[in-house]
Amino acid sequence: MSSMLSSALRNLPVSSAWAAGALARSLSCSSQFQAAVQPKTKKTLGKTGVKNVVVVEGVRIPFLQSGTSYADLMPHDLARAALQGLLTRTSVPRDVVDYIVYGTVIQEVKTSNVAREAALGAGFSDKTPAHTVTMACISSNQAMTTGVGMIAAGQCDVVVAGGVELMSDVPIRHSRKMRKTMLTLNRAKTLGQKLSLISKIRPDYFAPELPAVAEFSTSETMGHSADRLAAAFGISRLEQDEYALRSHTLAKKAQDEGLLQDVVPFKVPGKDTVTKDNGIRPSSMEQMGKLKPAFVKPYGTVTAANSSFLTDGASAILIMSEEKALAMGYKPKAYLRDFVYVSQDPKDQLLLGPTYATPKVLEKAGLSLSDIDVFEFHEAFAGQILANLKAMDSDWFAQNYMGRKSKVGAPPLDKFNTWGGSLSLGHPFGATGCRLVITAAHRLKKEGGQYGLVAACAAGGQGHAMVVELYPQ
Repeated sequence: MSSMLSSALRNLPVSSAWAAGALARSLSCSSQFQAAVQPKTKKTLGKTGVKNVVVVEGVRIPFLQSGTSYADLMPHDLARAALQGLLTRTSVPRDVVDYIVYGTVIQEVKTSNVAREAALGAGFSDKTPAHTVTMACISSNQAMTTGVGMIAAGQCDVVVAGGVELMSDVPIRHSRKMRKTMLTLNRAKTLGQKLSLISKIRPDYFAPELPAVAEFSTSETMGHSADRLAAAFGISRLEQDEYALRSHTLAKKAQDEGLLQDVVPFKVPGKDTVTKDNGIRPSSMEQMGKLKPAFVKPYGTVTAANSSFLTDGASAILIMSEEKALAMGYKPKAYLRDFVYVSQDPKDQLLLGPTYATPKVLEKAGLSLSDIDVFEFHEAFAGQILANLKAMDSDWFAQNYMGRKSKVGAPPLDKFNTWGGSLSLGHPFGATGCRLVITAAHRLKKEGGQYGLVAACAAGGQGHAMVVELYPQ
C-alpha cells in the first residue's frame, strides 16, 4: 500500500511557495479577524431530546520541554496542579463534581489511576469517583467525551476531565528474564532456594528495557511513520520547515498578546513559579535547514525542528449540563457537540486520523467544511499535518481509501491553528486534547465565529474529531 500511495500522490500540487504564502496570510489574518468580527447567524446544533453539554472553563499548567522545571515531579503532581488551577479559576465547590476522568499515555506504575491520586491531592472528596483512560494522543479527548456521555445519559451533571504526561521520567523496566527471576525469588522460602535462583542470573539479565515511542504492532516509531507519510504525499523538507516556523511564529504572537488564556501559573516545589510554555522558539529557515534527519537517515525530511518535542504538562476542563451550569450562575464558553472516533491501518496510515474523522463528524453535525470558523488540529509533525491537508483535498484519496465519492476539502490556513499548535506549544500526549477544545472556544469568541472543529491523530492509527459551538454571548 505504501508504494501505491507514494506513486499515486507524489504529483499532488504542494509547493514551498504555497506554504510561504500561507504563513504570510496566517500572520496577517488574526488582526483582520479582530478588526472585523463576523456576525453569528448560523443555527444552533442542539437536538431535541438530547441534553446540551457545555464547557464552563478549561485550564492547563504551562507545557514544558521534558527535562526542565517539572523533571523532579510525578504525573499526579502535574495533574493536581491543573485541577487546583481549575478550582481556583471557577470556584466550583469540590463536592459538586460528580466524576473525574483523566487521560494519560505512559503510566507511572505507582499511580496507575492518576485521576484518582490527583483528585485526592487537589482536595476533592474521597467520595468522588475517578478513573483514567488511555488512547494515545487522544487520551484527554476520550476523557472529555466520556464525561459528555455520562452527562448526556443523565448519570452526572458535573464532570471534570483532563490529561497529563510526564516525559521527564518514564518507566524503565528490568528485562523480562530479570523480572521473572525476581518474582520467583520473592516466593522462595528457604535460603537454598534463593541462592539457587540467584546463581542462575546472567549478565544479560541486567540489560534494561528502554522505552520507545513506537507502535507495538509494527515496531516502528511515530517519527519514522511520519517520515514515510511525508514522502508518500510528496511533502518536502522545505515545506515542513516552513510550516513549523509558522506554528512557532503564531504561538509566540499569541503568547505575547495574552491570547493563551488557558495557561495557569504553577509554583513548582523548590523552584520558581512557571508561568508560560517554554518550547515556543521561532527560529529561521536557515537554522532549521542545518538539522539532520531524526528518524530516516540520511535522506529523511522529519527533523527535531519540524516535530513536536517531548513535553511535560497537564490540563483540566469543567464540563456540565447546560441546566446545571446556568443554575450555578456560570456563563459557559461553548457547547460540546457531535464527535467521532476513527481507526485505520497503523502502518501506512498511522497519522491520518483527522482526514478520516473530519468528514464523518461534519456529516453527523449536518455541516460542511465552509461552515467551520475555527480549526484546531493536533500537530504531531509538520509532515503529518501537511499530509492530512493534502489527503483531505484529494478526490483520488477519498475515492480509493475512504470510500467517498469526493474529497471533503482542506481547511483554509487563515482559520487553521492560528494561535500555534503542538509543534510550538508542546505535546504532553495525554493532555493535548483539552488544550485543543478550550483554544477553539476562546478563538470562537475572539474571532466572532460559531463553529469550531477539533481533530487529532493518535498512535495505533486512530483519530478523533469534535464540533465545538460557541455559547451565545
